[in-house]
Formats: sequence, structure tokens, C-alpha cells
Amino acid sequence: MKLNIKLAVAMACCAPALALATNGYFAHGYGMKAKGMAGAATATAGDAFGGAVNPAKMVFVGDRIDFGADLFSPRRSVSRQGETAFGGVYNGSADSDSHYFLVPEFGYNKLINPKLSLGVTVYGNGGMNTDFNTPLAGPSFAPVCGGTQANMLLGCGRLGVDMMQLIVAPTAAYKLNENNAIGISPLLVYQRFKVDGLQAFTAISSAGTAVTNLGYDTSTGAGVRFGWMGKLSDTVTVGAAYSPKIKMGKFDKYRGLFAGQGMMDVPENYNAGIAVKATPQTTVAFDVQRINYSQIVSIANGVLNSLVNPGVACLLGSNCGSGFRWQDQTAYKLGVEHEYNKQWTWRAGFNYGKSPIGNTANDISFNIIAPGVVEKHLTLGLTYKTRSGGELTFSYMHAFSNTVTGPSGITTMVGGANFGTESLKMYQNAIGIAYGWKM
Repeated sequence: MKLNIKLAVAMACCAPALALATNGYFAHGYGMKAKGMAGAATATAGDAFGGAVNPAKMVFVGDRIDFGADLFSPRRSVSRQGETAFGGVYNGSADSDSHYFLVPEFGYNKLINPKLSLGVTVYGNGGMNTDFNTPLAGPSFAPVCGGTQANMLLGCGRLGVDMMQLIVAPTAAYKLNENNAIGISPLLVYQRFKVDGLQAFTAISSAGTAVTNLGYDTSTGAGVRFGWMGKLSDTVTVGAAYSPKIKMGKFDKYRGLFAGQGMMDVPENYNAGIAVKATPQTTVAFDVQRINYSQIVSIANGVLNSLVNPGVACLLGSNCGSGFRWQDQTAYKLGVEHEYNKQWTWRAGFNYGKSPIGNTANDISFNIIAPGVVEKHLTLGLTYKTRSGGELTFSYMHAFSNTVTGPSGITTMVGGANFGTESLKMYQNAIGIAYGWKM
């Protein structure tokens, strides 16, 4: 047990490498087997990642350890077109320069007796990262930066954000009877955040010195996930899990940016799923997940909140200050697993969640630094069972390119002078490998 605790701590130390953005800023799945099935894992019990999905499943997993990593590659680009306020000099485009991120994972489970299991899951819940180093071309100056060349949000220098959430989830699961189990996972959350290039917004902030270019700030919090799993028959299993909103400590360095004086809580989320053995070798799983971003004011408040009458009430950082205006998201996850023979198991899946970012003037501009607009994900996976009984699992995910275009909020910021429209574009690839074994 001492070794496994050390492994969990080591995984936590890898947190600075995390960067995700698939279902909003949540991952599309947790654990390589689930990722190969588009995240459909609420009612399956193949690994020790129940703390991230459904704690109840862990008592059906048995004694097991899993560890692995994803190489995640998001490609982001943003553009502005049709700006006439200054003769078109603020039109342009930029690509994010950060392309590759390592996302580690770890799971451990131990049966204390036939009815009770204890374990731990360590995982990256989600995040977002952009790095736009290319300024606008031509005489597009940033007045707040001494006339230097402007970035896409009229500040100077690098424009980008780095936000991640790491969760350590100790887990207990208990069998009520042979076919039903409940589980609970306390969620210990660590967040890290920094942003650069927002100098143009300091004048409309409640704390202008706490908006941008301040390096990393961190916060912590604690929550819980509850789960249930039931075997309705030899071929049908169902499950459900719920995690209420997690209250996090505030990002004090960025109290002039995030609504609520630096607040960035983890949104309420819940999921339900069914797994059906279509044949003795083939399982079809379907999950529905709901992420309630609208509960978090720094995520849900409109882009224009601080731009309309900025000197009156809703300055950046206030309770009603501007946010990203992300809408609640429902993700649908369909996965198939086929045991080809005793050594090889194949997987595939499809995941769809409508973009949480809309296309009005109240949606676009702030999301230049967080363009989480992908909707459709195709996944593949396979597991090879070694002669010693270990399992080597691979997964691949492709999130298809999606673009959202809408009026620029900067038009309001500069008193109605036309800043045209802005477009957010993203696609993603990820390839992962994990190794697990029953103890």
C-alpha cells in the first residue's frame, strides 16, 4: 500500500503537464479503456478509474492497479474579419503555438472483503491551454502597452491561458447484494491558472493590477462523487453517478479577472449509463453526461457584462463581471468493446457534446483564449493481454474540427465602432498507453 501511495503522489507531481478541452474543458473519458470507448464507462468495470466515473464499479473490479498517459494534441486558431473601426488594421488571425501535452493517470483498488473495496484514482479532470505568440500584422498598435504591436485582444505580447484541474479520489465501494453496489469518492482538487496578454481589460476591472501577466496562481478544494451500479441480468448492467459543485479557493492573483473576486469552482456534473452484452464477446455501452457550467459565474457570465456601462456595476472581478458565457453541456457517449480472442480486445466509440460556446456578441471575444468548441469525437482502442496476465492498453481520439463565428464583443468595448466578427476553431488528436494488472 505504501508503494501505491507513492505512485499517487508522483502522478500529482505531473499536474503541470495537464491540458484538456474535449467536452467543454472536461476530458472525454477517464482511463484508457474508457477513452477507447468514447468515455462510455459508467456501467462497465474493467479498470481502477471508478473514482473519476462511478465509484460503485470498483467493488466489481477486484484487486487491480492501472497507470498510463495520454499525449494530447489540440490545435487552436482564432481570427477577426470585417473590422472597419480602424481601417481593418485589427483584422487578422493567430494559431496557438502549444501543441503537445502529457496527461497522466493512475488507479488502484483493493478488495477488503467480498463486499467492500478501497482504492484511489488520480486523474486530470480537465483544463484549457492556449499560447498565441503571433501579434496582428500591420500598424495594429496596443495603446495600453506603449504603442507596441497588438495581440488578438488588443493587449501586447503573448496572449494565452493555462488552466488545469487535478483530482485525487480515494474511493470506497460496497455491495448491497450480489448485483448492486454503491460507492463514494471524496474529491481532493488542485487547480493552477495563469493568463497573459489581457492588458486592454485592466481599465474595466475592479482590481486592475490583478488581471493579467502575474504568473501562476493555485487553489484547492474538496468535493465528493456518489455512484451506484446494478446488474439487471447476465447481459445488462446500469450505473449512475453524481458530483455536486465543488467550492474552490479563489485565485487571488486574478481577483480582478474572474467573476466573484477570483472564483473558479468545479461545476456540478452527473452521468448515467448502460452496458449490454450483445454477444458473449461483444459489449455495447452508452453514457449520458451533464456538466452544469452555468452554475459557475466566472464561466457562465456574459462576455459583455463588464463592457456595458463598465464604470457602473459589473467591472471585471465583481460578482456580475464578464465571464466566458459557457452554457451547460450534455455529452452522449457510445462505445463498443469486442473480445477477439484471449489476448486481444478491440474498442471503438463516438462522443458528441454541443459546444458550450454560442455565436452572439456576448459569447465570442473572451473565448479567444479558451476556444473549447469541438463537438464530435471518434475513438479507437485495443488491449493486449500478456502471458504474465498484464494488460497493455492503447487508445486514440480524434475530435473533428469545428468553428464558431460571431460578432466581436470589442465593438461594445470601444463604444460601438465596428470590430467585425471573430472565429474560434479547434480540432484535436490524442494517443494514449496504459498498463494494468490484477493483483
